[in-house]
Amino acid sequence: MVAQQIGGGELSTPLEVVRRMLALQAQDFPGVKWSVGIRQTGATEVAVETACDAGEIVRSWPLRGTLHLVAGEDLGWLLALTAPRATASAAGRRASLGITEDDVEKAREIARSALSGRRVLTRDALLAIIDAAGVSTLGQRGYHLLWYLAQTGTLVLGATAGRKQTFALLDEWVSQPRPLGGDEALGELAVRYFGSHGPATAADLARWSGVTVGEVRRGIGICGATLTTLELDGVTYHLAPETLDGAAPTARVHLLPGFDEYLLGYGDRTAALAREHSEAIVPGGNGMFKPTIVVDGEVVGTWKRTLRAREIVIETAPFARLPSPVHEGLAKAVEAYGAFTGRPARLAKAVVS
Repeated sequence: MVAQQIGGGELSTPLEVVRRMLALQAQDFPGVKWSVGIRQTGATEVAVETACDAGEIVRSWPLRGTLHLVAGEDLGWLLALTAPRATASAAGRRASLGITEDDVEKAREIARSALSGRRVLTRDALLAIIDAAGVSTLGQRGYHLLWYLAQTGTLVLGATAGRKQTFALLDEWVSQPRPLGGDEALGELAVRYFGSHGPATAADLARWSGVTVGEVRRGIGICGATLTTLELDGVTYHLAPETLDGAAPTARVHLLPGFDEYLLGYGDRTAALAREHSEAIVPGGNGMFKPTIVVDGEVVGTWKRTLRAREIVIETAPFARLPSPVHEGLAKAVEAYGAFTGRPARLAKAVVS
């Protein structure tokens, strides 16, 4: 929790948070906004959205073919590290959809023409233009074409239009990318991941990023004394030295969104989540993570929100009855979520799961 800055209070803007974390899983946009919020003092949902709409932080598919929120300046070098393997592994999918190299390049040319001049279009609007120009977007073809164009550095998700996400040209939307490549990029990947997620293993970073364990070890070697290690039960964990001296969060209780890095950032999650409760967090192992209640670093239940006209109602489902001091902390966590969203939040009666 110290490394991830959960309740830490040292970070003052959404961009600082996202830089710190390097990447936050983001297929659930409301959830990832709160992932930023729990790591920033005085955070608001509006401020996170503003940073996204300005291109300071962006959503794309730089890790594991999954949507993540990253600093705009970091997206290019991350894609250069991870996209070749991701696009190669999806070659069979493209073939099954009948997407040819000519289709891809024609769609790329159409997208560049439609979006040049820092214009943005919703997914449906952009797909309609591509389809009308002669590249079929029927079924899953459209989604895969846009994903591939994002992976190969042409597209990025841009500003929101109402409740819809738009697409923009990456080289226009992100005006100052960081020029990192090769071993320098591997070193940056290692120092940023272990600095924000450590203690963690080389296998954790390989799984999280999609690069090989060999590449991770090369990156760790490049970092030198920037990282340190812990040996626990015969396993080597890497972390930033300052994490060992960091102050524990002052708040004991936190409401984390479903896809937060606190769980998603590691292969082995048993340090925070007991195996017997895994089913409650990811029912049926379907990959959909429920929001979690975390007390002193341990996942003790789930929660959900209901949006009403003038308030947000938070319903909790702890795994067991919570003691009174935890209830007080839970009330404060609900209040903090309401402050972030700009709408009063109320805690409903807990239902023990």
